[in-house]
Amino acid sequence: MEAPTKRQRVPALSPEERRAALIEATIPLLKEHGLNVSTRQIADAAGVAEGTIFGVFPDKASLIKAAVVAAFDPTATIRKLRSIDPDLGLREKMIAEAEILRDHLASYGALAHVMRTHGLAEAGTDVRVDLMASRFLLLHELAALIEPDSAQLRRNPATAARLLLALTAAPRHGMGDFDDSLDNAEAVVSVILDGLLKRPSSIIDTGDSPC
Repeated sequence: MEAPTKRQRVPALSPEERRAALIEATIPLLKEHGLNVSTRQIADAAGVAEGTIFGVFPDKASLIKAAVVAAFDPTATIRKLRSIDPDLGLREKMIAEAEILRDHLASYGALAHVMRTHGLAEAGTDVRVDLMASRFLLLHELAALIEPDSAQLRRNPATAARLLLALTAAPRHGMGDFDDSLDNAEAVVSVILDGLLKRPSSIIDTGDSPC
């Protein structure tokens, strides 16, 4: 009779790997339950004992803060922005930027709503600083792509970038009483580059037209 095969032990995760797994499990729970999510809920979602959390995080607040910062991390979005062809016309580049922003904002839209309704102050000053730094990096990349065409604009690229981010975010995150007319990249860019005044039908909107 053959001896039973011993079950192989699953290699233990390193502290950094465990930390990343707990953060990943926490983000969707924050979207659902807000900042009041329990460590029991997090442990169940991560498939670990509740005490495991405190082996890599000193307390629940530290895990929540790390998850919030990770959820808003712009690294992947910045990588996509840098893949936009710099030789495109201004309008085409900004539309591509807006499309990427829409995907970025959709990925954490529910969490952004939670942070506003529960109060960002509860997350701590250091988290607010990190979130502002993430926003700064995102705006810097948007402006850098617009910069070569700055001569076409009446405002500087930094202002154009802020408008692009604000108008793309507002309808999706309920910030402002917007209808669905701004719920596409072309419309957002048109408002920025063309304004709200109707133009004569003889004027053709192109990426190279002065604004």
